[in-house]
Amino acid sequence: MAQPNSPFFEEAASAVRGCVALITGKRDASAYFDFSQRGLVGSLIAAVVAVMLAGFGPVLFGINMPAGAATQSVIVNAVLFVAQAGMAALVLRQMGRQDGFIPYLVASNWVTLVSAVLLLISTLFGEAGIVLLLGIAIVALLTFINIGRFIVTLAPLQIGLLFVSQAVGVFLALGIVALFLPAPALT
Repeated sequence: MAQPNSPFFEEAASAVRGCVALITGKRDASAYFDFSQRGLVGSLIAAVVAVMLAGFGPVLFGINMPAGAATQSVIVNAVLFVAQAGMAALVLRQMGRQDGFIPYLVASNWVTLVSAVLLLISTLFGEAGIVLLLGIAIVALLTFINIGRFIVTLAPLQIGLLFVSQAVGVFLALGIVALFLPAPALT
């Protein structure tokens, strides 16, 4: 279980167990995450690592990418992170559940890191990785629902509202990013 003063790698190992607990639907999933200020910082580090893996991870495996694609990926993922977190804060505030924002953010950040690692692994399988990608998307949706259920303790309608609001926020953010950031050249 996560301890407020545990070293980062112990916190990460506990959070990964928490992610597995979310995937498998265990009600005690929250016990694996550190919701203190230190735990929030650790989860933000995990989110930064996830964004960097999304951008530069394929290069580590020797996958050729168009010039500037990795940097653009980092920018887009960072903007999407801010949009998602901002919409969560706004909707939870409207629900009178501001107390759930930090736990939501902590669990979500660790799930994002685990998802980034799995997505990176899926690139190693080429076209067959698309099947793995579909599985990762299903698991991500399941963990989102279970974060709402077991971490923030929202009612089903509240989980739906949170999901829809974040989807709208992400689509708006993508639209704004598309206005300012050109698509990478395909070479």
